[in-house]
Amino acid sequence: MTPEEAYDKTIELGKRIPELETLISQDARYSYWHAKHVIKGEFILAEPTISKDAYCSYRYARDIIKGRWELGEAAISQDSYISYLYSFYVIKGRWEKGEPTISKDFYSSCYYAKYVIEGRLPDFMHNQMILNNNEYTKEYIEYISKNPDSPNNKI
Repeated sequence: MTPEEAYDKTIELGKRIPELETLISQDARYSYWHAKHVIKGEFILAEPTISKDAYCSYRYARDIIKGRWELGEAAISQDSYISYLYSFYVIKGRWEKGEPTISKDFYSSCYYAKYVIEGRLPDFMHNQMILNNNEYTKEYIEYISKNPDSPNNKI
């Protein structure tokens, strides 16, 4: 039996089946879904597996933990877009650990400035945006120009 089949069995029966949870816990995606749809709470046995997957870690933090989940942050911080989402939806503010990765993706950097920091990016990110000069650079410059009084424009 695969983790998917084990998860499907729990969904079919509408309840936890402890002897299948070890199998489910071997797959990050099915572990997250099991926590969300079957357990409706933390799936402690699967957390080491979930924590290795950026997307599942972000969703687990947002939907299950409902807050910062340090165990998953190493994986999250390796993906620029997921780092942006984590900072916006989970941390609800600046997340310095994710910034080096966010800075490598200009879309994520632009929206990190607009919706997380609500102002000018930290210098190393700001400089990368300016030097790159792409469509998101223009959107970013327009945003900080129209919001000069934002307290975060003075980072």
